[in-house]
Amino acid sequence: MYAIFNNGGKQYKVIEGQIIKLEKIKGNIGEEIKFNDVLLIHNKNNFKIGKPLVTGALIKAKIISHKRNKKIKIIKFHRRKHFCKIQGHRQIVTTIKIVKIKT
Repeated sequence: MYAIFNNGGKQYKVIEGQIIKLEKIKGNIGEEIKFNDVLLIHNKNNFKIGKPLVTGALIKAKIISHKRNKKIKIIKFHRRKHFCKIQGHRQIVTTIKIVKIKT
């Protein structure tokens, strides 16, 4: 069984017991959170596709940690203009574990 849900403008395909990283979510470590924006649920041979959301579907997850992702470099460069700007960014991410997918 797997599900596709929407969070932070992105879509994630998950199964029960999977650990994924999402953009920062408010909540304490060990707290249980729920996602209601479920777009699709697949269970053996049954597909439930939402229009746009599956009614009554719910994904329960547990917050494992809050961390910062790897640093990415942003480089702005104009050739022959003697301009080069280098900047770094580290996005804060929340690691969650999918506990249950409810249809």
